[in-house]
Amino acid sequence: MEELHSETQQTEPEPAPKIIGLTGGIGSGKTTVAHFIEEFGFPVYYSDDRAKAIVNESEDLKIKIKELLGEESYDENGLYDRKFVASKVFNNNDLLEQLNEIIHPAVRIDFEDWVKKQSKYLVFKETALLFELKLNRQCYKSLLVTAEDNIRAKRVMDRDNKTYREVEAVMEKQMPERDKIKMADCIIYNNTNLEELKEQTEKVIFAIE
Repeated sequence: MEELHSETQQTEPEPAPKIIGLTGGIGSGKTTVAHFIEEFGFPVYYSDDRAKAIVNESEDLKIKIKELLGEESYDENGLYDRKFVASKVFNNNDLLEQLNEIIHPAVRIDFEDWVKKQSKYLVFKETALLFELKLNRQCYKSLLVTAEDNIRAKRVMDRDNKTYREVEAVMEKQMPERDKIKMADCIIYNNTNLEELKEQTEKVIFAIE
């Protein structure tokens, strides 16, 4: 009697999510757009927030950062001292680059682990340094949130109680908006109000194929 063999059906693996790099300069409204994206049902990885957590969680990073910037990089409670670190690297590009070389590989690994747990066809990576660190090359598309410089400055002055000169000093350290606009695949202009910003966000993200 001929033996019958049932063929086991192999299910196709789920395609990997497409990574959209979300960026914007200080006062652009990048974080607000990120929250809208979450409202529309897509996951967002907040690189800066995760970096803040990782520098406190990783003993290896703590050792390397202390070796680079000194024991004062962490306070008496063993927590990363952002103000001290900022004062060391703000006007020292070499130190800043070395610090980034310590932190960003750890953030990249953390992000890759996060992506594996996602099921949506799009995932968004929110990062201030998307173009500066060439992270856009690792993304399917880049999405820039931008606004006129005077509007961005006013927002930050109101939000952080800073002077115009303080805000201007930070903006001058960042890549010019015109350069980011040339590099971005998708652009959201945040010069008006939250309602229009949300509408633009919805239109842009659901147009990504």
